Amino acid sequence: MSRTILTILIWVGVVGLGVGFGGGVFEKLTAQVATVPGSENERALDLREQAGGPAGQHLTVVVTGGADAGPALEAARTMPGVTEVAPPLPSADGQAVLTDITLTAEATEAQAGAVAERIRAAAPGRITVAGGPLTDTEFGMQAQSDVQRAEIFTLPVVLILLIVVFGGLVAGLMPLMVALAGTGATFGILYLGSFVTDISVYAIQVATMLSMGLAVDYGLLLISRYRTELAQTADRDEALRRAVAKAGRTIAVTGLTVAASLLGLTVFPDAFLRSMGLAGAGVVVVDMLAVLTLLPAVLRLVGGRIKPARAAAGAGVFGRLAHAVQRRPLLVTLVTAAGVLLLAVPSLHLRLTNSDARALPATTETRKQYDVLAAHFPDLVGPDAIAAVVRSPAGAAATADFAARVRSVPGVSTVEVVPVSADVSVVRATPAHQPWTADGRATLQAVRDLPAPFEVLVAGDAARLVDYRAMLAEYGPWAALVVLVATFALLALFTRSVLLPVKAVLTSLLSIAAAFGAIVWVFQDGHLASWFGTGRLDAVDLTVPVLVAAIAFGLSVDYEVFLLARIRERYLQSADAREAVAVGLQQTGRIVTSAALLLVVVFAGFLLGGFAPIKEIGLGLVVAIVLDATVVRMLLVPATMTLLGRANWWPSRPPARPSTVDRELVAAG
Repeated sequence: MSRTILTILIWVGVVGLGVGFGGGVFEKLTAQVATVPGSENERALDLREQAGGPAGQHLTVVVTGGADAGPALEAARTMPGVTEVAPPLPSADGQAVLTDITLTAEATEAQAGAVAERIRAAAPGRITVAGGPLTDTEFGMQAQSDVQRAEIFTLPVVLILLIVVFGGLVAGLMPLMVALAGTGATFGILYLGSFVTDISVYAIQVATMLSMGLAVDYGLLLISRYRTELAQTADRDEALRRAVAKAGRTIAVTGLTVAASLLGLTVFPDAFLRSMGLAGAGVVVVDMLAVLTLLPAVLRLVGGRIKPARAAAGAGVFGRLAHAVQRRPLLVTLVTAAGVLLLAVPSLHLRLTNSDARALPATTETRKQYDVLAAHFPDLVGPDAIAAVVRSPAGAAATADFAARVRSVPGVSTVEVVPVSADVSVVRATPAHQPWTADGRATLQAVRDLPAPFEVLVAGDAARLVDYRAMLAEYGPWAALVVLVATFALLALFTRSVLLPVKAVLTSLLSIAAAFGAIVWVFQDGHLASWFGTGRLDAVDLTVPVLVAAIAFGLSVDYEVFLLARIRERYLQSADAREAVAVGLQQTGRIVTSAALLLVVVFAGFLLGGFAPIKEIGLGLVVAIVLDATVVRMLLVPATMTLLGRANWWPSRPPARPSTVDRELVAAG
């Protein structure tokens, strides 16, 4: 008992240090997303800033309904942080007036907010103020509030489901205890990581959601095994020892595999992806260790209140499903794979973009202003300008010659030269095509390829998108290699097989492809988009595919290991490859289904928010989990393993066939 208490006290100390010491990470978080250090876009922005530009931050004021904002705008001239208020610009239809307010580069969000409130108060509901630090903050706050809303919604639902699945309040609370321990300890990991790389503000929320989901997964596996062992012995300590010995190896392998899939994100130079990988891998490892140490210690104290699993009557629904699949394994394989691939077809025309105001809910100030601008100033909601930062004075003949050549590039509609300093200027080109289109990328590349007698660095939305795509293309294969090699090695050691790790990777990729297809079909193409509180967005946020792929792959392999562990255990007992598949599916079917249901609830909470990228992640993960836990795990995996038979376990030698083989299908409980 003393060792049990010591283990619990150690975890209390770890979590206390994580929350107390690691709380410092909240002061070091960044809201910057999708940036590539050292890219041409970033170097262009650095050059412009070093040369003294931009002169400041900008707020856009749009007045409609004939409201008089003149006195408020005049008052704003003298407010802290304001350097200039531009003359009003009426719309072509005469129904709106636009004004630009320039703030100092050092103006704080609070100062910008004070200016906005002063102007809006002149005619509430008829004046919108957005842009600059206000819009940046609104994007960040919307994403955070969406994840927090998801947590508030999912926590009580998950608790109710846990009580139902585990058959009692005490057992149901245990995974939440592990989730809290994992999240608290991860704060400390992120704080240490902040000294090496920037930590995204979104990493905290993602870590929290992952902690809850994986704590449920691993806790369900261990407690279910404990209840199964209780049905075999009245000695609760012995039942716990057996449960940890049998389920612990599975949990360790799944935890390391999921952590490896998320650590693949640290290969990318983007701080957003790196911090997501660090946070995700950290919480996975901590959850795994908590389930293997803290949860058994708690079970020793309160395990007497957990009931043994009930004996199964007959084969069970999952056993019958397995036998049905095994009667037509080739047909099931072909039909199932074709069905999943059909769902993946829309992903073939996936387009990536930087999220604009349309990604925000209609109630936000930035989105309101976007809609007003689209109605009265349609030219201002077109593609963002291509900004060529040049080391040449604005009035120089060479600069004028370069601007003329930019104007001749196909897809460029207007060009202007903006002075920045004595020897730096910006040639701003208005493109005719959106940056996510092939024409938009071609226009940007043509501008970048123009020869010039001075240094030219091109920035803007199109440049940022092209640079980010190039970064994904350069580092993506290395990230994939890290994940695939680690996954293959861990699964090969676990199964003593070469074919099973390959099959696990391929089936996981099927689920991910289908998830991408659903994201594209709904958000990019606009089908059923209104069901999710948004409209057609024409493209997908550029950070979504990588995040969905990393998380979905890890969770998919998670379920694969759950299933393979029981199949291998039965195969070693019976030497009957076909029967082992059916028994393994019967014993893990309830666990996988319950775990998937709980994770679907966790990630479905993302769909309740208003920020489109969060919704895209939520839909992608929900689709991937549902398909993987049902179609892939219950149909495709048993069908392919039945076809392969003993070849599944090559090059391992088949186990000696016992003299008496128990062919009763047993349930996991």
